[in-house]
Amino acid sequence: MTRFLVVLTDVRPTDGHERDERTTPERRRQVVGASSREAADRIAGAFMALGMVRAGRQRVKVIAVGRRPRHPAL
Repeated sequence: MTRFLVVLTDVRPTDGHERDERTTPERRRQVVGASSREAADRIAGAFMALGMVRAGRQRVKVIAVGRRPRHPAL
């Protein structure tokens, strides 16, 4: 099973360069973990209702962060 992070970040202004999240990530405001995609989508939906997100000053990202090991069948 894959785990997910829901991240609320500030949108930084473009300065003529391409955005590269690996070298200069956006400032994180909130990070919430979720154990399923459905839970992550519900959290992201709540974040998307915030005024700063609706105004385009913040953005919501859902990131798959890894797989949980499956328990062996009994």
